[in-house]
Amino acid sequence: MTVSLPESGAPLAHYVSTAPFDPHSVDAMSEEQSRVYQASQLRLMWWKFKKHRLALYSLFFLGFLYATIAIVEFLAPYNLHTRNVDFIHSPPQRVHLFHDGKFVGPFVYGRTMTLDMDTLRRIYTDKPDQVEPIRFFCRGDGYRFWGLVDTNVHLVCPAKDGQLFLLGSDRLGRDVLSRILYGARISLTIGLLGITMSFVLGITIGGLAGYHGGVFDLIVQRVIEVLQSIPSIPLWMALAAIMPVTWSPILIYLGITAILGLLDWTGLARAVRSKLLALREEDYVTAAQLMGAGSGRIIGRHLVPGFMSHLIATATLAVPGMILGETALSFLGLGLRPPITSWGILLTEARSVSVIAFYPWLLFPTIPVILVILAFNFLGDGLRDAADPYK
Repeated sequence: MTVSLPESGAPLAHYVSTAPFDPHSVDAMSEEQSRVYQASQLRLMWWKFKKHRLALYSLFFLGFLYATIAIVEFLAPYNLHTRNVDFIHSPPQRVHLFHDGKFVGPFVYGRTMTLDMDTLRRIYTDKPDQVEPIRFFCRGDGYRFWGLVDTNVHLVCPAKDGQLFLLGSDRLGRDVLSRILYGARISLTIGLLGITMSFVLGITIGGLAGYHGGVFDLIVQRVIEVLQSIPSIPLWMALAAIMPVTWSPILIYLGITAILGLLDWTGLARAVRSKLLALREEDYVTAAQLMGAGSGRIIGRHLVPGFMSHLIATATLAVPGMILGETALSFLGLGLRPPITSWGILLTEARSVSVIAFYPWLLFPTIPVILVILAFNFLGDGLRDAADPYK
């Protein structure tokens, strides 16, 4: 449309559209706008979280690991306590697919052991004429699945009268791969149980301190400052050392979990306190107080859910610290004790420099520790970014 300007001095005519007016046009939204504006907070977080590819892959990786600990007996080639005295400190075996130019499927070569009389080391050499095929969905060492069903079905088994040490064996001839899989059950669950205890303590103590303030808040802040001023490792060691040696492995496991949880709630409590100090003066809190709601209901139903996403991200970033704490205590001999197996206990065999020089495969348990710590850190970063409303 071409609009001609009036001559100089003439008043400018007001333009009025002749199109019919739709009173609902202002409120109408496109399908994409409706999808965004009507989405819940969790859905918005998920959309933002999916953009963080590294965090998304870490979520799938950790989900896979935590799913496998439920069937670790089936996945492990050997039972946790199976010993092969003829293959002590056997190095990892290489998996082959072709023999004499022909495809025969996955297999390993048999081995023979000789003793070096100068260094007293066992020397293992492959037998190129002895093919030991790897079996799948097979029967091997017996175990009691979940303590309920006796079975001997495994995902992977060695050939009959053969051996399969994909990650080598330790000083007692036990399969390192099987022990890493069994150790994952303890090392991964101890972090979740510890962070659950820390989560409950942090929200409860920090919530009461931030909501009520006063003398209780002052006492809580001094206690937090004292706990945070003490180095973590020496404090863990001191508390772990006082546990009686007569305790059963289950009590030791619960005791280590309690130590990690009771000493890690301080950071979360401070985060909750700072949030509640800012939110307790809001109008909806005053309305809840006037309607007779108690402190527990106001904190649990009105205040904490408003920043629960930030708490979840903070808790996720705290899990690696607990896994490292258990690993460090067990490595120093003050944590879990055999027959319980964790990644920290497996690393106790690699404390000597000479052992590492001669049998470097005993350091393989460090690989899952590093991968899990990195995955939790990436996952926590992704959750924190997704929970931030200003990004």
